[in-house]
Amino acid sequence: MQSLPLFHRVTNLPVVVLGHGDAARAKRRLVERAGGVCVGEADAKGASLAFVAIEDEGEAIAAAKRMRACGLIVNVTDRPSLCEFTVPSLIDRDPVIVAVGTGGASAGLAKMLRLRLERMLPQQLGRLATMLSKERAAIRTRWTDATARRRALDVALAEGGALDPLVEHGAQAVSDWLQQPNRNLQTGVFTIRLRSEDPDDLTLREARMLGSADVVLHDAAVPPAILTRARADAAFTLLLPEPAQPEPGLLTVVICLP
Repeated sequence: MQSLPLFHRVTNLPVVVLGHGDAARAKRRLVERAGGVCVGEADAKGASLAFVAIEDEGEAIAAAKRMRACGLIVNVTDRPSLCEFTVPSLIDRDPVIVAVGTGGASAGLAKMLRLRLERMLPQQLGRLATMLSKERAAIRTRWTDATARRRALDVALAEGGALDPLVEHGAQAVSDWLQQPNRNLQTGVFTIRLRSEDPDDLTLREARMLGSADVVLHDAAVPPAILTRARADAAFTLLLPEPAQPEPGLLTVVICLP
């Protein structure tokens, strides 16, 4: 990745927005949607972000330098090389936010991807997130072990699961799920024998198992593009000549070369 995607809280905080015209107005609307307070250069104290939406390149460069000198990180509209951060195209299902970015390479591409993805996501997706948050204590009570809790959520939120996020759910969906008996969770050893170095060649089942694995055993030559499809907090270990032994209660995925 060329950028580190982050969500920056600006509620009730000052955010500097410099410039006039449509671009500056769009940045002000964005800041205000996120609860921030748009201020000018003279009121930059306490701000951490600055948007420079000035058409004249020389003026834009000078304004960006002044903002950096004040310790702010800066976005300069339509000038990716001058940006410390870029603004993605957003799908808003508050509190769920999906951000599509291209690092400033093509705002048009990001927009079209966002429009396609937006049709896939239910309007009430945010309500599901809110319900899960409200039931956090009950979920912890039912599954006191962190691994068991994560795996139960994986099953519920998977395609076709009780809480499938791409399906509309009623207001009691999470409560109803908590009353259901435990579903059998996948454990043991699952082997993926790669057909190519392209992660898109993984089958849907292989991709799902890799994304749920607790332990990933892999040949040293397995491409990073494949390994990044696993959970970031999975345990990664080089595959040894001995057969893989499952750890009780965990899902181990073995990735082998062709």
